[in-house]
Amino acid sequence: MNPSLLDFAILDFNILQSIHQEDLKHGSRWWKEQDLGVKLNFARDRVVENFLWTLEMNSQEDIGYFRRTLTKVNCWITTLDDVYDVYGTLEELELFAEALVRWDPNTNDTLPEYMQLCFLSLYNLINDLAFDFQKMYGFYIGPYLKKVWVDLCKHYLIEAKWVHDGYKPRFEMYLENAWRTIGMTVILVHTYFSIPHSFKREELPCIQEYCDIIRLACTISRLSNDLGSYQRENENGDTLKLIQCYMNETGASEEDAKAHIKSMLSLTWKKLNKEACNSSLPQIFIDMAMNLARMTMCMYNGGDGHTIQDSHMKTRETALVRKWEEFSRPRTLRMSSSRISVLGRGRNTSASTRIFNVALISKERRGVDLQGHSDAQVR
Repeated sequence: MNPSLLDFAILDFNILQSIHQEDLKHGSRWWKEQDLGVKLNFARDRVVENFLWTLEMNSQEDIGYFRRTLTKVNCWITTLDDVYDVYGTLEELELFAEALVRWDPNTNDTLPEYMQLCFLSLYNLINDLAFDFQKMYGFYIGPYLKKVWVDLCKHYLIEAKWVHDGYKPRFEMYLENAWRTIGMTVILVHTYFSIPHSFKREELPCIQEYCDIIRLACTISRLSNDLGSYQRENENGDTLKLIQCYMNETGASEEDAKAHIKSMLSLTWKKLNKEACNSSLPQIFIDMAMNLARMTMCMYNGGDGHTIQDSHMKTRETALVRKWEEFSRPRTLRMSSSRISVLGRGRNTSASTRIFNVALISKERRGVDLQGHSDAQVR
């Protein structure tokens, strides 16, 4: 292959990666300014992981506003998940859910201090996002953003009550609640309002009521999450998972329960693929919903990559956000023993695909034998 083309590909990738680094710096500065990592020391501090979710959804250079916005949103989903799962008392959780419905910072004296901080920071974030959208499109989206957070905490509270009462829900009952508590409804609603597209008010009911493409992507995320985090949370005695609900309801073994979840995962992917072909929503939103589902499977493949900061996850983070001399940004690699052809950037190139592509190009530059990969193709 032409060495100059490869050098240009490397330069192109590093330029894009420098943009990603600035997006991550923005999110990290915001998190430090909020001082939530210190004052809410019970919550997971996962700024980098929360940024990676956005990078996998869309890595294009002109979508920086989306990545910066959704990094903040993801940080808040992680924080509230820990508030409801591991820290708050049931009474406190009920008070916070009620405070979100009121949406008035002047009426929160009954909240404990840490929850007042949570509410005010989230309140300011949502108002800032609504203001940005109104400047761009002349339409106030505050009620739509507020609703999705109210819904999330409402369903968090249902799970908290189950745990408090020792209640074991039936499989379908758990899933009907759990596809909402995975937090992806929040991500996708905020995504719709954070990406450049021809905004149409007639699409709002679809977004507000979590149409099929949102629901199916969320279901895939829940199934993947419960498979990946089951062992850790089962050992810690955390909230029930789908696997446990299925075992309790049917008497199945753990392996049979996992096999059932995997079959559901495969079926849901088929439904999502069909819906993606038929949906009238903007194509960029459809692509990002699909990428979100893919990222969940990547994050929870073999464990809880969002919670456990192991060497495998740190290596992945480093590969995505640290500039390497040999990185490039192809969409497709067609490999033979004699050449590699690099085909364009590609609208839907995912971050995890780029890691694999880069590794292959790096091997070629170091003279590594690529025999045995003559028919490989990465998309």
